[in-house]
Amino acid sequence: MDLGHVRVIPEEGWQDGPPHELFKEMRGTCPVHWSDGIPAYPSEAGYWSVTRAEDVEAVSRDWETYSSASGITVVSDAVIPVELISAMFIGMDPPKHDRLKNLFQRGFTPKRIGEHEEQIRAITVEALDRLDGRERCDLVSEVAQPVVSRVIGSFMGIPPEDDEPWATLLNSLVGFGDPDLNPNGTETIMENQIPLIFERCQKLIEDRRNNPTEDLTSLLVHAEIDGNGLEEHEIVMGFFLLMAAGNDSTKATYCSAMQALMEHPDQRELLLEDPGLIPSAVEESLRMFPAFSHFRRTATKDTELNGVKLRKGDKVVMWYPSSNRDEERYEDPDRFDVTRNPDHQAFGGGGRHFCLGSALARLELRVLIEETLRRFPATSLDGTPAYAVSPFANQLKTLPVRLHA
Repeated sequence: MDLGHVRVIPEEGWQDGPPHELFKEMRGTCPVHWSDGIPAYPSEAGYWSVTRAEDVEAVSRDWETYSSASGITVVSDAVIPVELISAMFIGMDPPKHDRLKNLFQRGFTPKRIGEHEEQIRAITVEALDRLDGRERCDLVSEVAQPVVSRVIGSFMGIPPEDDEPWATLLNSLVGFGDPDLNPNGTETIMENQIPLIFERCQKLIEDRRNNPTEDLTSLLVHAEIDGNGLEEHEIVMGFFLLMAAGNDSTKATYCSAMQALMEHPDQRELLLEDPGLIPSAVEESLRMFPAFSHFRRTATKDTELNGVKLRKGDKVVMWYPSSNRDEERYEDPDRFDVTRNPDHQAFGGGGRHFCLGSALARLELRVLIEETLRRFPATSLDGTPAYAVSPFANQLKTLPVRLHA
């Protein structure tokens, strides 16, 4: 394959999920690959694709050379302006990134996460209970979405009746390129969705100022950095970051994991025989099905990566569905093996921007898989699953199943 003029995006290449064959070819022939633009966004500059695990680690861990402050996705300004992204710690560089992230970490300590296992299990069981007497369901909309919405909603202090509208809003943003998740197009995001997020957040912020609680929204509202409180747009965007990550990450990997277990019944049988393997299955699912396909950095100076010269200002995109299937790191990388228990880059390639919610995601995934297999050990596909058409959100939007053999 001549890769000279290949672009990882356009989005039609993502109709059935990430383009794994293209990534495999790129890893073998040009692991740091230049694309000269994005057809759907003609104003966007070209970008470098980083496809191997070692190079992803090099970019992730060198924030001085590869900055997050100029945008975190391959599309810079077409969806959410950089000035709003830069109000979140994910769009900052040290030292401000470190100070703000340390504040958020207070809500994600191992002790605090562990205290929520009983509640997460109860939320999961309640969702599965609603399927009693049913022959069929959609695991995305009827199990994954309500569970993850209620879990992150309980962390943030959102009442249950607001779970569905928040989920719809966040799905349209994270899956911005998909006509089902965002039917009105990306141009409406700044016109409609962002103002609605600010409106909803501001009401919650005002309530927490007057009525502090133990939830994460109260933590943001009353937090101080160097004696100063956060500005309102920083609170709103911090709230949005936690909600978006909590809404999409676990949902995406759980659904892909369940699909893989149905397509590989021998692997499911291993888990049914030995549930102690489920934590390993979680790690293998995170490796093979990372929830987010990429994050981006921007070169702060002329540099070199794997023998390729990069210029100051170049966009550098780390593709996790590729790095997590790197032949140099994993034996038979396309094989789903619940005994593998691998290291992976589903939560990034290390460095300052490691995923804040990784412990919560692992806990949710373990509980979801445990309870689903316990209740419905013989699920099977009942139609063709549909992927979100998005080079950012690596997730299924439907997963129709038969619940019983």
